[in-house]
Amino acid sequence: MNNKKIWLGSILVLAFVGYLLWPVYQFYAWSLGSLPLSPLGWIALPDKAPSTQKLYDNGLQQAAQQSLAAIEKHRAEIGAPAISAAVSACGKVVWAGASGWQDLEERVPASPETRFRIGSTSKALTGTALARLVQDGSINLDNSISNYLEPLPNPAWQTITPRQLASHMSGLPHYKRNTDWVGLYKTLALNSHYDNMYRALEIFDDSQLLFQPGTDFYYSTLGTVLLGAVLAGAEKKSYLHVMEQEVFVPASMNNTEVSPQNGNPERNIALFYKSNDLSGNKLRLREWRPVDLSHRLPGGGFISTPSDLVKLGALYLDNSYLSPETRKIFWTPQKLASGEVNEQNYALGWRIREKEIPGVGLLRFANHGGVSRGSQSWLMVMPDYNLSVAVNTNRKTEVFWDFGSVSLDIATAFIRQRSELDCE
Repeated sequence: MNNKKIWLGSILVLAFVGYLLWPVYQFYAWSLGSLPLSPLGWIALPDKAPSTQKLYDNGLQQAAQQSLAAIEKHRAEIGAPAISAAVSACGKVVWAGASGWQDLEERVPASPETRFRIGSTSKALTGTALARLVQDGSINLDNSISNYLEPLPNPAWQTITPRQLASHMSGLPHYKRNTDWVGLYKTLALNSHYDNMYRALEIFDDSQLLFQPGTDFYYSTLGTVLLGAVLAGAEKKSYLHVMEQEVFVPASMNNTEVSPQNGNPERNIALFYKSNDLSGNKLRLREWRPVDLSHRLPGGGFISTPSDLVKLGALYLDNSYLSPETRKIFWTPQKLASGEVNEQNYALGWRIREKEIPGVGLLRFANHGGVSRGSQSWLMVMPDYNLSVAVNTNRKTEVFWDFGSVSLDIATAFIRQRSELDCE
């Protein structure tokens, strides 16, 4: 009898250990590719793919055709199931196009209404809500976050400010340097759901700061999660309510919401794919495992369409929504305590860049990319041309710009036809 009890107890212990370790195996297999996945379920990318576009300004037909051709070619080159893109100019969406499949197995075509996980492009959305609350006086960028968030889950956060959270200078870690071990496990397992951003702070509230706030730069999605809780605390509303009130409703972003655990073509949500990292006729894709990204919502947990994202860009350039003074504050790269600008030229919720473009010249733009499970996202806003471009896909490339570079082809096409734009 004793041997049977020992045997049964051993089985239960092993089963429990296996239960705990299985999500860790999943992380290393799916996210890092360092452990094997089942050989079943992989799908070849079809040789041909459908394309579609919507043009809202007939004077831009040449730019529209060039942009559709660009995403068709780019989708094939990077082996993506689908690429979708959109452009806003002079305050309105002027073009949207898509090439490929939102569901490979069922051959459901992607369309301009297909929604994708946008990963860290979510930070630009949260940063926009912060800009609004700063503008109306609800938040002071340089006050302690303890003025808006009580009680603080970690006393070390007392000297952190909203400015430091929005510019990644707070000292908070990113996922892999999180020393809250229970929270780290949850970010590997991706099976915990959070409806409340204050409660989501338990993911990292025992983690140590990497440096004294303001003295260095370290990109941290966890810092943006804390910023989301600060927004909610300042308004005494849920984070999602603040986003609806300050961003989604004013921008008419009707296709932006919390990312579900899986894609759902019936709701115009693309299926998300992992690749075998091979190319040509050896490329294979499979649908990503279910994941819950609610714990990172303000910094990486939304789904959206390119059209919704360029609506955000258009609204950001609208002086009746954000004053030029507020926009300047939020698009100014932030300085460390030493007086040096941070290493990524990061402003408040946005990166700021300049790039020489053949036939265009020096192009200045605010931007934010995003990488999520089985998807990538890119939004760029060009104030000199009152133009925004967004691109999304439902797979992840090894090098981000292998995906995002097509945005410059699209921007160039529309800039060259800027004389046709009616900005009155």
